[in-house]
Amino acid sequence: MLLAAALASGIFVIGTVVAAQTPAPPAQAATPPQPAPGVVRKAPSVAGLSRRATMYYQGVWGVDSLRVKYTESGEIIRFSYRIVDPEKAAPLNDKSVEPFLTDAQAGVKLSVPQLEKVGKLRQSSTPIAGQSYWMAFSNSGRRVRPGHRVNVEIGHFRAEGLVVE
Repeated sequence: MLLAAALASGIFVIGTVVAAQTPAPPAQAATPPQPAPGVVRKAPSVAGLSRRATMYYQGVWGVDSLRVKYTESGEIIRFSYRIVDPEKAAPLNDKSVEPFLTDAQAGVKLSVPQLEKVGKLRQSSTPIAGQSYWMAFSNSGRRVRPGHRVNVEIGHFRAEGLVVE
């Protein structure tokens, strides 16, 4: 019995020494935790719009990919959109309607400037599905800044809560 105990303890010691000498397998990169079943992650929204708002603009106004960008060192705020349904989007390109960009945080209401030789800084051609269109708002004084939430008004069209990029 004493002999069996000595042999067992020897095997234990040898096993420990051998385990200490064998190199450990390379550490694997940490994998991000997977969401629990049934948990749905939302894709980040464009310009701060929810999925429901995006569906609204597509269904009612025939546009998507609404974006507001801080350009030309802040002197110009550019609003762009992509046409999905040309018939529904026609009011956005109407030359007789004056567009405005409102920033409540800065307390300003910007308009599209009219240059002497160029005319209004906006596209007003007949909308074509799949094409992107833009208009530029004068931001003299650089009051509207990146990160601000703004509203764009073009006749009856209202895009609210767009984030300036």
